[in-house]
Amino acid sequence: MAFNKRELVAEIKEQYLEEDEGRPWIVAFSGGKDSTTLLMLVWEAMLELTEVERKTRTVYIICNNTLVENPQVLTFVNKQLEVLREKAVEQGLPIIVDHTTPRLDDSFWVNLVGRGYPAPNNMFRWCTERLKISPTTHYIKEKISEHGEVIILLGTRSDESSNRAASIKRHEIKGQRLRKHPLPNAMAYAPIKDMTTDEVWTYLQSTNSPWTGRKNRDLITLYRNGSGGDCPLIMDVKTPSCGNSRFGCWVCTVVKRDRSMEALIDNGEDWMQPLVEIRDFLYGTIDRDAPDYDPDKYRMPIRRNKAEGLGPYWPKWRYHILKMILEAQKIAQEEDPQNQLITLQELAAIQVVWNRDHIYEYSVSDLYNEVYGKVIDFEQKGTSVSQEKKLLKDVCQDKPEDFNLINQLLNAQKNKVLLLRKHGLQNDLENILQEHVRPTFTKLEDY
Repeated sequence: MAFNKRELVAEIKEQYLEEDEGRPWIVAFSGGKDSTTLLMLVWEAMLELTEVERKTRTVYIICNNTLVENPQVLTFVNKQLEVLREKAVEQGLPIIVDHTTPRLDDSFWVNLVGRGYPAPNNMFRWCTERLKISPTTHYIKEKISEHGEVIILLGTRSDESSNRAASIKRHEIKGQRLRKHPLPNAMAYAPIKDMTTDEVWTYLQSTNSPWTGRKNRDLITLYRNGSGGDCPLIMDVKTPSCGNSRFGCWVCTVVKRDRSMEALIDNGEDWMQPLVEIRDFLYGTIDRDAPDYDPDKYRMPIRRNKAEGLGPYWPKWRYHILKMILEAQKIAQEEDPQNQLITLQELAAIQVVWNRDHIYEYSVSDLYNEVYGKVIDFEQKGTSVSQEKKLLKDVCQDKPEDFNLINQLLNAQKNKVLLLRKHGLQNDLENILQEHVRPTFTKLEDY
């Protein structure tokens, strides 16, 4: 059935006014073509309601920032979110705009640079759960706890792929618009599920955004520049949640090449070249098809759980990657001070993890100071702590090994507090005590 805007807006209005005890709507918004189409239609429908009818329910617009989003896309989306907040108040709509981010301990760089996790691939895609699913799920569960039940509006479409079509079909309830959602006390509503890709682009090109009052030229230009200049109406714009996304995480190594980022560079965004180099370097560490593939070069022979097998990146490569990130960030911030590839909190957490892994030959603070010429101490040492350590060292002057042991035990406890993860502390302390009875390897050449 061909897309009919008036019919779809009418359907959304009808669903909005359904007597379901005012369950709030949660609209998933990424700033891409599908979620923008969904939100525009919902916004238009709400504008056609009376002030009393609008109060039937609250609409939450939620946007997830993985902290490794393509900087160009992130800048665009953040501007959109600012306008959405402003216009919702101005137009009297019961809309709350929120965004989610991964927990510090789950962030991409804390795991890859800190713990040495290998770059994600199809067999070990550890990033999706931590960066995308978990933050959004946590937010939705909070709203379920607050309201009892929620309805989640999704910009999914059957036209995207056969898998997406099968998923929509599998969860739908015959004769009803709402379908089952994996989370308890949550239902899903996909108003644009029957729209084709061409219909989405036609709608975006021909309709003014209800929150800007203008055509979606910025969005269309972003897609065009990210596809090498092709017209959005004829290009292949399949957008699954991860992997083959046209605009996804700039560090994504599930795909062989990030063609969107390469296209942006070809269209004048030269400052993004170091980002491509970082992504390509990470891909090279896991590319089994490469003629010179050598996992032993990059990864330790012991896993983090002490089992034999390919383990985390060697400390020197974690340090090397972090240096690449900071140098790339410095260049990116010369283009736009808002460009941020890694946060100060992540840098502090990485130092915490390195301390736990007994990696003392590399310092996050020294590297940051080297790249930026700014003195920032990520060790989080206070004056009183320094004095206490000096006193402890004096007491243990005749037995420096005791000082090292006590210092490691204190670091283990402090690191758990900083990362907000108390579980596993006993095992960490036991491992340190076991290491104390045999030589402790802290140099790279000792690993």
